[in-house]
Amino acid sequence: MAAKTKKTTAKEVIEKYMDYVLEQERVPKSVYKFCKEHNFEEKAFYELFGSMESVRKSIWNSFYEHTLALIEKNKDYETLPNKEKMLTFFYTFFELLTLNRSYVLFTLDRGHGVLKNMEQLKGLRKLIKSFARDLIDDANAYKSKGLTKYNGTLFSEGAWIQFLFILKFWIDDSSPGFEKTDMAIEKSINTIFDVFDNTPLERIVDFGKFLYKETFA
Repeated sequence: MAAKTKKTTAKEVIEKYMDYVLEQERVPKSVYKFCKEHNFEEKAFYELFGSMESVRKSIWNSFYEHTLALIEKNKDYETLPNKEKMLTFFYTFFELLTLNRSYVLFTLDRGHGVLKNMEQLKGLRKLIKSFARDLIDDANAYKSKGLTKYNGTLFSEGAWIQFLFILKFWIDDSSPGFEKTDMAIEKSINTIFDVFDNTPLERIVDFGKFLYKETFA
């Protein structure tokens, strides 16, 4: 009786793709050659991904999914205020990016301008906006008057913009342990919640000073 062929998984393909990119310092040009070098059947590859570009996009989605899996292990997470949930998400996501920093810097093509290769982030954009939208929908459920409810569309778009800012900041951060990125996350998330809570502008001014100092000082 013939032995069963081990089924190729998306995780295996992603891991081999990332290793290839880091070792070869280029993306695979041929699905056929990539599969042959890593003992994948081409048919199995196409059952999981439509192209090499779709692998690259899926890597960002996997970062998001892994982040959620990590934060949901915290038994106290569901009881946290929405701002703390957002902070937890961003801290965890960027810790995960730091573990994969060499790959992320390469795939974002740092040498050709900030976030030049934005196409690969399209799936992640939808996921982060959905995450933020869920937080706002949860907050709105406790508000009785329509005028006091948050604009979910505006908030989710703001969360994505904040993510892009933090990503750019993290890419350029050379501080030990990326401690300045942690500061940027805290100030950035505090700011977006302050805007929606209509709280005093001290934090917004503080955030602006922080941005100016880190960008132009």
